[in-house]
Amino acid sequence: MSFGAAISSFFTKYATFSGRARRSEFWYAVLFTTLVSTAISIIAPGSFIDANGFEIQQQSMLSNLWSIATLIPSLSLTWRRLHDANKSGNYFFFVFLPVVGWIILLIQLVKDSVAGDNVYGAPVK
Repeated sequence: MSFGAAISSFFTKYATFSGRARRSEFWYAVLFTTLVSTAISIIAPGSFIDANGFEIQQQSMLSNLWSIATLIPSLSLTWRRLHDANKSGNYFFFVFLPVVGWIILLIQLVKDSVAGDNVYGAPVK
């Protein structure tokens, strides 16, 4: 899947948690959201506040809006990517386990697609 097709799919399947998503679709969407987030951080860096002697940077309103706008599509794409690896979308909740959970989830996200049909549908390749 091309970069443009992956981004189009990311936004058109905004809240579709069923089905499957290819690795390229997932990682192109991650690249896109990371690049846009970085650009927003450069353009609108937010402000610094002083909290008991510690300087803390707050995100800008634009950054917060981007995060909210991409939250649901990111979750649904992750869910579909796990389905493509023949895992339940509930594997996402491993992120709540410190360190180990992120590693388990990352391993599932980088795995190749399961050839042929699985319980989540036909392959997208």
